[in-house]
This record gives sequence, C-alpha cells and structure tokens, in this order.
Amino acid sequence: MSSPSEAYSKFRAGRAHPAVAEFVDLYPFGLDDFQVRACREIEDGHGVLVAAPTGSGKTVVGEFAVHLALREGRKCFYTTPIKALSNQKYHDLVARHGSENVGLLTGDNSVNGEAPIVVMTTEVLRNMLYAGSRTLLQLGYVVMDEVHYLADRSRGAVWEEVIIHLPESVQVVSLSATVSNAEEFGEWLQTVRGSTTTIVEEKRPVPLFQHVMLGRRILDLFASSDVDASAGFVKEGAPVNGELLRVARDDFASARLMRDRRAPKGKGRPSGGRQVGNGRRVWIPSRVDVVDRLERENLLPAIVFIFSRVGCDAAVSQLLQANVRLTSPEERDAIYEIAQETARSLPAEDLSVLGYHEFLEGLTRGVAAHHAGMLPAFKHLVEQLFVRGLVKVVFATETLALGINMPARTVVIEKLSKWNGETHADLSPGEYTQLTGRAGRRGLDVEGHAVVLWQPGMNPAELAGLASTRTYPLRSSFRPSYNMAVNLVHQFGRERSRELLELSFAQFQADRAVVGLARQLRKAEEALDGYAEAATCHVGDFMEYAALRREISDVEKAASRARRADRRAEAMASLATLRTGDVIEVPAGKFSGWAVVVDPGLGNPDEPRPYVLTLDRHARRLAPMDFPVPVEARTRLKVPRAFNGRNPANRRDLAMALQARVKGLERSRPRKGGGSDPAVDAQLDELRRRLKTHPCHQCPEREDHSRWAERWFKLSRDADTLRRRVENRTNTVARTFDRVCTVLTALHYLDGDTVTERGRHLMRIHSELDLVAAEALREGTWENLTPAELAGALSALVFEARRADEGSAPREANAAVQQALRDTVRLWRELDHLEKDHHLDFLRQPDPGFAWAAWRWAEGDDLDDILDGTGLSAGDFVRLVKQLLDLTGQIAEAAVGTPLRRTARETTQLRRGVVALSMAGE
Repeated sequence: MSSPSEAYSKFRAGRAHPAVAEFVDLYPFGLDDFQVRACREIEDGHGVLVAAPTGSGKTVVGEFAVHLALREGRKCFYTTPIKALSNQKYHDLVARHGSENVGLLTGDNSVNGEAPIVVMTTEVLRNMLYAGSRTLLQLGYVVMDEVHYLADRSRGAVWEEVIIHLPESVQVVSLSATVSNAEEFGEWLQTVRGSTTTIVEEKRPVPLFQHVMLGRRILDLFASSDVDASAGFVKEGAPVNGELLRVARDDFASARLMRDRRAPKGKGRPSGGRQVGNGRRVWIPSRVDVVDRLERENLLPAIVFIFSRVGCDAAVSQLLQANVRLTSPEERDAIYEIAQETARSLPAEDLSVLGYHEFLEGLTRGVAAHHAGMLPAFKHLVEQLFVRGLVKVVFATETLALGINMPARTVVIEKLSKWNGETHADLSPGEYTQLTGRAGRRGLDVEGHAVVLWQPGMNPAELAGLASTRTYPLRSSFRPSYNMAVNLVHQFGRERSRELLELSFAQFQADRAVVGLARQLRKAEEALDGYAEAATCHVGDFMEYAALRREISDVEKAASRARRADRRAEAMASLATLRTGDVIEVPAGKFSGWAVVVDPGLGNPDEPRPYVLTLDRHARRLAPMDFPVPVEARTRLKVPRAFNGRNPANRRDLAMALQARVKGLERSRPRKGGGSDPAVDAQLDELRRRLKTHPCHQCPEREDHSRWAERWFKLSRDADTLRRRVENRTNTVARTFDRVCTVLTALHYLDGDTVTERGRHLMRIHSELDLVAAEALREGTWENLTPAELAGALSALVFEARRADEGSAPREANAAVQQALRDTVRLWRELDHLEKDHHLDFLRQPDPGFAWAAWRWAEGDDLDDILDGTGLSAGDFVRLVKQLLDLTGQIAEAAVGTPLRRTARETTQLRRGVVALSMAGE
C-alpha cells in the first residue's frame, strides 16, 4: 500500500497529465520511470527519443502515442523496419483497439488504410510523403520503432527521409536500441523536428550474468560477486575469473607445445579435449554437451548463435543423431498440431523438397534452426513455438537479433568471430551487446544468462572487454539516390532540396567532426603568422629566399626518384630475360652474391621473382628489392629437371656445380647510377644562381631565419591538409546531390528545376539499380518479352550473389532473356562510366545469377526443379521472388502508356506456392 505522500504525488501527476494517468490505468502492472517520463513528454507536445535495452518495454511509449491519437481524434502511423514486425504489431494493436481502428500497409497488403491507426513499413511512409498522399491528413503522431535501422547501409536513408520530410505538426516518437551516441542523435532530432527529449535507459529489466562454458562446466566470466548485472553492460575494470585466466595460460602453453610436436598430416585432433601444459585438458564443448548442460542447469529456453546457416542446420542434425529430446508428450502433440496448420497451407509436393519432415522431427524434440535461408513460414513457426515455450533451443544466425521478438532465458555464442562478407572478423562490443541482450524474459525470468563457448586461444580479458563496453554508435548511412533526387526536385525544386539534404543526420555528424578540425586549422593559421614574423629578414623577403631553397630541394629529390625509377625499370627488364640455368650475381639483399636461376618466375611479367640457389645452398625466391640495378647472365649451368629445392642433397650437388662454374670469374664492379637529365641540370643551375644573388643569401642570421621558415612551410602543409579535410566534410551530402543532379541532367531526367517525362518514370522506381531500370525503360530493353521472360530479365536488378563463387556459372535462360540481360549490362557500363566521370559509385553491376530460376518459376516449373537447378535455399528463393514482384510492380507503375505495363502486371505467376504462402502471412 502506498504512503499518503506517494498517493498525493500520484494525484498531482494525474491532474498534470490526465492522458498518461488514464493510459497507466490500462495496464495490470506499473510502468517504469523512463516509460512514464517519455509519455509525459509526448502529452506535453514534445517529440521523444527513447533508447533502451532489448525487452525493457520501450514499445509501451509508442503505444501511448497510439492511445493519445485515438483520444484526440487524430491519426498515428506506427512504422517498423520489416514486414514481419509490421504484421506482429498490427495484430497486437487490433487486440487492444479493435480492427475498425487499426490498419496495415506493407506494400504487399493493404488493410483498412484510412484507419486512425495504421501500421506500416518505413518505406511505405516515405513513398506516401513523396506522393503527397491524402492519408497524411490529420496525422498527429509517427512512431518509428527500431529507429537505429537508420545505420543500415542499404535502407537506412529511408528513416532520415521520413524524419526530415514529415510535416512540422507531427510529433515523432523514436524508439531505439541502446546506442552510445543517443544524445547526439537526439540533438539532431531537436534540430530537424523541434522540441525533442532524449531519454536513455541503461538498466535492464532482467539482470544479465556473463559466463564461459569450459568443457561441461559453466564458469562465471567475472570474479566479483557484486558485479551490477542489471546494467546493460558491466563496468570496465571488473575483475576476470582467475580460473579462466589460468586455463588461458595453460592453453597458450599447450598450443606452443603442439607446435613443437606437430601431429602428422591427416590426423584429427584428439577427441574430448586438448592436452595442456600441466597435464589437464581444455575441453571444447560440443553442441550436444551445451544443450545437455543448459537443460541440467535449468537455463532453457536458449538461443545459440552460430554465424553460419550450414552450422545452424548441422547443429539440429547433431542433436537429432544424439537422440536429444527436450519436450514432453503433451508438448510434442501441441507442436505437431501447430506445425500441421502450416504444412496444410503448403503444396503437398513441396513438403519433401523443403525438408519439412526433418524440420518437424526437430520441432517435436524441441530444437530448431532459424536463418535467412529458411522458408519464411518455417521461420515464423519457429518463432511462434519458441515464444510459447514449446521449442527450447534455437540455433540461429545473427539476423535473429534484428527486431524479432524472441527473448530467451539464455543466449549462447559459439564463436567470437564471424564472416562479414570479406573476412572472419571479431565481434564488436555493439554486436556482442545486441546478441546477448535477448537473454532474460521480462515477467518470466529472474535473471538472464550469456554463455560464450570456450575456444582455443580465447582471451578471457578480451571477452570481459566486450561485455563491459557500451560502444554501439549510431552512424548515418544516408546518401541521395537518383530516385530520391527526382522526387525531391519534383516536390521542392533543386535549391530547397539541397537545403533539406543538409539537414540529414549524415551531414550533422560530418559537421560536428568539422568543428574539431576547424579549431585545429585556426590554431595552425595563428601559429603560421607567428612563424612568418620570426622569419622576417631586414635585408629582403626571406620567405621568397626560403621558397627557392625548397624548390631546389624538391627538384633534386624528384630527379633522384626519377633515376631510381629508371634503374628499377631496367632491372625488371633484365630479370625478364633470365632463363633457367643462368648464373647471375645477385646485387643486394640477404642472398647477394653468385646464384643460379632455377625458375625465372615470370608469372607476373611486370615484376619477375626468380627462384635461385646460392653458393651457400639457400634456395629462395628473390624479391624486386634484391635487384636495385640490372643483372645479366655471366655464364650458364645445367639445372637437373628433377631438382627439388627442399631436398638437401639436390641443393648440395647444384651448389657444388655452381661453385666450380664461377671459379675464376671476376666479380662485377658496382654500377653507377644513371646519368642526369640535361634539362633538370639546367633548371637546377638557374635556381642556384637565383639563390646566390638573392639579398637574403648574405644575411648573417640566414640559418636562424631558415629554421623558422622551415617550420612555416611544414605547418603550412599540415594546414592545407586540414583545410582540405574541412572542405571535404562541409556540405558533403549537398555536393553529392549536386553530382547526382548533374548526371540526371546529362541523361535528360532533369531540366533545371523541372522533372522531365523520363524523370517521372524514375520517381516510381525505388530499386537499388533505379537508374539502370529507368534507362532500360527508356531504351525499350524489355519490350517484346513475355511475362516470364521479363521476370528473368528484371531478376538481374535484385539478385546479388552472397559470395564471389555463388552464381559464377548460372544456368542460362532462353535467347530473349539472354539478350535483354546483355543489353541491361551494356546500359549499366555506360552509366558506370558516367558515374565515374562525376565521382559517384552508386550502381553495382547487374547479376544474372537468378535469371534462369525466375524465368522458369514464372513459367510454372516445380519448386524442386528450381532449387535443384540453382543450389539456392528455399528462404533465399522466396526472398528474391518477393523482391522481384516488388520491382515488377514498380516497373508497371513507371511504364505508363506502354505495352510493358501490361506485361509487368502479368508476372503474377511468380506469386504462387511457397511464395504466395509467405506473402499471405505478411
């Protein structure tokens, strides 16, 4: 029971904020302080940015904006980054406010779009703003859930477009994960949207404890028992568990011992663990061990992050092979009934192709995978069963951490590195925080647990650093696209568009960086004035004299570099003439002296690297630096065809033959450098004459003045560099927009402030390759294609191989599709040259790797044949077809008044089977 003073405080707050008091009473539990504070700010007419950990309940603040809109008779748009989240939020709001008050717009689905509350993807709202939709009338609030998606490289610009272009009367409620620069983002919102309050909540609703699993034991990462686990991260400097540090030292000693006693090739590592220096073993936990220990410790349900689709599927198979069963008979029956509902909506002939029966076996045992390669219906089923507590362990890739509501009691991270598309990179503190943030279910768990599996070479101190650092900065990825440019110019004109783009978060961050650079530049300029005064000479202009000295030095250095380059070119040319058996003198380096060429190493004709044997029996491939001057064969020696540089006897015999052959040969005299250039000599003579006749040459304080002048020149160079950096960061977004508009003007999409007919077509195309699509429309590249052929041709604009080897030898579609693809690539090449001329790099090369699959699917082929013919996973296939359907819709809108419009609308055959099922669920 509350005290009289608390009751009075609540009464006063209720009178000051009646809408908040009314809203709080709707919940069976009390709201946290940060939630109440944010709601009060909204009722007071302010925008808010709420940055809080996963599962902290920040969406309650968004729901208050919905409540306020209904209370005031205004509209509220609730935006999410992905369709699945929009669908989830739509059902939540329908349950609370009724279907008559809530609508859904995702591009694929349109349900009650004129309702007072509409849930939509952010792209839909952006398109409505550009189109000037009447649906925007009476809009009072926009909730931007997961606003940290603004940092996404491919889609982040959409969030900034929406925030910048929303009417001033709209209050924006931004909900974000905990980021380290929330205050900076809040300042930008204040600048762009007006009064905005930033509320940062660090405290987790469920305390999080950090562990390491070593063999079959789960050890605490930190030694201290009073570590604040309720924070989103542990304070830096917390002591690391001493036992882990000892194991790490032993592991290091073991690794060194194993290097000394290298196991024979082909032998696997010993099962069960690795022998360490003091006789103990470091156990690397198996996936079966992990699940068994978590179950015994009552730490399920758990999400195990494995940064590989193949690894996730393999983990499920390993548990099935080990006969792991985590469900009761009643749970298995419930899982089977729910899964069968999904199965009944799929074509029967596709179930075996999709691996449904193996998938179902895993589900009924309580384990499943979750990754982008899975059919969306299967992923949604896993999410549903996990949230209901029926599936106990999910092996997932990091995509699960992006917005999907699947909290767990425990999060396990198998490795602290992942493939980033180019290389295996260590997890950043931000990534670690995002992954482990799912541990601990509010209202269900007293505490959450993050477990990292022990790996050879692990450094517990580095892991502690990951767990104790809040460094997840929000960095803008905004840049103006061609589609954005024509839409802005159409609505605002070029100059106003330029001003709007300067309001972007990208420019805001760049400008803040400029402040520090400008301060350095100002100090440098002040120091330059002092140096120039100190170098003042009473007999003449000493800075002019110093400039002559520097010019002489620069010309001499340039001449020296030119001579070195000429010698290097001669040396490389001489190496290109060498043949096996040539006896040479290596002029420099560790292996200088007599040597015989075993292999001339002409694989790279610009930089030959001969493989030689020296007199002291070293067989080495030499580098260009070993040949600063040209080399020539002094004699020849027969090199046995079977010579092996790793064989000591072979090296000995050839070295003895080399020694006999060079006996009596005189060593070459060191070559002098190349001759000087007469023109350069004349230039230097003239500069030296001017130097000697300059008045300051006779000044008795000449060297003292010279030191100050040298300082001036050095600092002047540094100041020039700073000035360029300031200029490069100032108005960067607007200058990029200017270059985009120049390209569009050259192609006749813009004419000053006017968007041409071509430009109006481009306004409707939101593809990554928007300008390529618009140029293909203009040229009629896709005219005369059937709907299926059009699907094949357009697929090149949506498909991009995940790795360099994917799609390298795709099956080919028919002749019409192949011709259209060639024409599309030709257009891209022309645009690529134009972009390079204007220092732009927006358009990637179209990729034909999905063309055959898209064409055959549109022709009606079976899913089995398509997947077998491409090697794609079902999830990737469905995702690509959905993107393709989205693009065909854009092409249909853009191709007004042409036969292509009808063809694009007839590609509906793409929307069938597993694709139709996936889209129906969104």
